[in-house]
Amino acid sequence: MTTAYTLPTPAERPAAEPNIVYLIASGDLRESANTASWPVQVAVENAVTAAFSTLGKQVRRVVDIDPATGHGFVSSQRMGLEAFKRVPPEAPLVVAIANWQYSHHLLAGLRTHRGPILTVANFAGDWPGLVGLLGLNASMTKMGTKYSTLWSADFTDDWFLSGLRQWVETGSVEHDASHVRDLSPLPENDETRLGVAVARQMLLDKAIIGVFDEGCMGMYNAIIDDELLNSTGIYKERLSQSALYAEMRTIPDAEADEVGAWLVEKGMTFRLGSDEATELTTEQLRWQYKMYVAALRIADDFGLDAVGIQYQQGLKDLVPASDLAEGLLNSSERPPVRSRDGARVLHQGLPLPHFNEADEGVAVDALITHRVWTAMGLVPDNTLHDVRWGEDYDGRFVWVYEISGSVPGSHLGGWQNAEGWRQGHVFFPAGGATVNGVSKPGEIVWSRVYIMDGRLHADVGRASVVALPAEETTRRKEATNPEWPIAHVVLHGVSRNQFMARHKANHVQVVYAPDAPTADRALITKATAFAGLGIQVHLCGDVAALDGVA
Repeated sequence: MTTAYTLPTPAERPAAEPNIVYLIASGDLRESANTASWPVQVAVENAVTAAFSTLGKQVRRVVDIDPATGHGFVSSQRMGLEAFKRVPPEAPLVVAIANWQYSHHLLAGLRTHRGPILTVANFAGDWPGLVGLLGLNASMTKMGTKYSTLWSADFTDDWFLSGLRQWVETGSVEHDASHVRDLSPLPENDETRLGVAVARQMLLDKAIIGVFDEGCMGMYNAIIDDELLNSTGIYKERLSQSALYAEMRTIPDAEADEVGAWLVEKGMTFRLGSDEATELTTEQLRWQYKMYVAALRIADDFGLDAVGIQYQQGLKDLVPASDLAEGLLNSSERPPVRSRDGARVLHQGLPLPHFNEADEGVAVDALITHRVWTAMGLVPDNTLHDVRWGEDYDGRFVWVYEISGSVPGSHLGGWQNAEGWRQGHVFFPAGGATVNGVSKPGEIVWSRVYIMDGRLHADVGRASVVALPAEETTRRKEATNPEWPIAHVVLHGVSRNQFMARHKANHVQVVYAPDAPTADRALITKATAFAGLGIQVHLCGDVAALDGVA
């Protein structure tokens, strides 16, 4: 007997056409951001299209401009699934990026696409296209999807055009990675013994990171699966941002105001106004102080070693930005918060490491950095930054590292150098203060933990935060986000293009050391600790203490 079942069939995909390159662009979940960034996206796509035309290729957009929204971004995962039904599976595909983009909108289609993939971004400060590019690249690296990548300030330079020609002719682009070398076995000394001891304690005693809702802003690259994470001795306590909000509502105004009074006494200032929609207000600050207290109390409840607040989904519609609370958590010098019974000051004299946007690669890094720097008697305050932009200045390339506000006060030289500005309404409708300022000159170790080939890796290097003239600092801040804290960073032995081609995240972790020799020793200890946890360590650029060794 035959039963007349209705057999489901997938949608038929079109066939690739000669000399046609398909182009797709992922957007934000926040329509305010999509609308604001669309003119910049159009300019990038026009420039990329013109470059392809010189090579005899026609660019075809996968998604038409929506008359209702006025833009052509893919703005949800479902929309991405539908869009890829119109992409020939073998066709060359370009992802053009001029904004912050939610990688997961496109990842399902990119994972199964069989043709060559090229990610392209504008190298500019006004909209974070290169930040979005690094996040998407890291996500594809994590899921094992082959891709090539290029970037340019105006898409007419020889370097970009040469790379584009190489991709058209071969389906891939090769970049210089001569600055990277794997960590070799190091001779036993005080630093390596300490690194081994830090790793051994982590593996045996274990640690817990509290994740207030993971998967922020489509950052698939920022989620570390338990099987990988647990192998380092680190475990997740999965928490809800609704629980954080509920705890915030229990904090009395008077207790929150004590946090603000402490900051004012330390010299932090705030640009205050009265319009909740456009200005920073005392009520916004009070909610941020409550978040700081609530995060410490919940961390105490669960015995957490680090916390990460997603904020950007859900919580942004309820309360002001998390950044000020995060900067406080990452600081050794911060307002005291007592346990629920009043008997203890929580984490007295030490940061409670916070991983911004619930980035779990940052969590691993921040936790190891905290333990290594503390064991060495150094200030353990560390933070992530967006790899935001950069330009040559006085004969060297100086990066603009910025994060949405959450830096420890010590990175600015003290709370007296911090100023709270209102977060921009496009991304932060409820406002809230940043920890604005300029990072102090000094020696830093930079790093990133990421997933590649099914295991954890870490890139580690040295850099200097440099002082630039006030007018240049102002120019750079105005070219990006003037309300956010900035660091002027010069990488040691790593060029702009080498870093862009290699870096597997939109974020980079930074921590200060008092001088160059100490920074070198701390890097050795940190790298040894990473390796002791089973993380594959790669040294990037010049590391003086390891010359001739690794």
